[in-house]
Amino acid sequence: MTAPIRVLVVEDSLTVRRRLCDVLAADPALKVVGEAADGKRAIELCQSLRPDVVTMDMMLPLMSGLAATEYIMAHCPTPILIVSSSTNRGELFKTYEALAAGAVDVLEKPLASQVEATWERRFIAAVKLISRIRVITHLRGRSEAAPARLGSESALRLSSPLPSLPRRPYEIVVIGASTGGPAAILEILRAMPLPFPLPILFVLHIGEPFGAAFAEWLDSQTGMRVAYARDGDAVNAKAGQVIMAPPESHMVVRSGRLRLTQDPPRHSCRPSVDSLFESVAREYGPAAIACLLTGMGRDGASGLLEVRRSGGFTIAQDEGTSVVYGMPREAMLLGAVERELPLAQIGPGLAGIAAYAGEGRTP
Repeated sequence: MTAPIRVLVVEDSLTVRRRLCDVLAADPALKVVGEAADGKRAIELCQSLRPDVVTMDMMLPLMSGLAATEYIMAHCPTPILIVSSSTNRGELFKTYEALAAGAVDVLEKPLASQVEATWERRFIAAVKLISRIRVITHLRGRSEAAPARLGSESALRLSSPLPSLPRRPYEIVVIGASTGGPAAILEILRAMPLPFPLPILFVLHIGEPFGAAFAEWLDSQTGMRVAYARDGDAVNAKAGQVIMAPPESHMVVRSGRLRLTQDPPRHSCRPSVDSLFESVAREYGPAAIACLLTGMGRDGASGLLEVRRSGGFTIAQDEGTSVVYGMPREAMLLGAVERELPLAQIGPGLAGIAAYAGEGRTP
């Protein structure tokens, strides 16, 4: 018989904590091994009980959920599911910080308007899914020093895993990510030299209401301008910027312009990485660079293959540095990946590729 998944519940509200524990206890595959009402106690119980999963509130007394997450991921790495009702700008930023520090995913607390059984199923599914993820140590909790930005020469030197890259005028970079994506894209952008000559289009799977301010947060963390896409904007006017698909909208490129659509979700995702990659393959062909990062499922794999078939250059994050080696693995199985790289080499590698960029295209 398989041992139950051991869960530590961290929540300062006794009412909410009791509900979470009751929901978990009702599933025979799960076992609540501890409860904490503040971040300090959460750390103590995580170290002594060694749970399989931690559900973490962000707004906690004594020590915040963010501080507890940073410490846990630095000293006793454990899969963390953020369960939060924090939706104002400052609190959302703390949620993004926790994701960047190694928390795996985020789920909103149930609202009065939600059907109880529906939320409970989502909660149980998220805990079970996260328990299977192999997390790694994040040193951020041991040092607050931000990674130094690389200059162009350093980026080119570190891009040595790409020696046979054809020297052609690339015009666009597209990146897709899901689970583990906030930390991955932050590391990539911090490794990019400034100014970066190409527009970067980025799709991240992050559910509402938590996606609302992610672009603003990412903009505050890097030297590059990051913003959500606006329908009709010319792509070549976005050189040196990171343009994100807004929550609940597909982002595609048509005739040199960004288009936002409400087409049906693909692989249960909107925005979809596949939708972006396929449109860029048609528009840019060999002038496109596409990169698929850590994530659950298979969104982006077939789109990456289209980019490669059209002559573009394709990169996937390797298994060793992926929080979830799902989307990159599917791309590898399809033969869509020209280079598989550890996360630390992707930013410098993209910088090395972009060094050959031309003047861009006119819509």
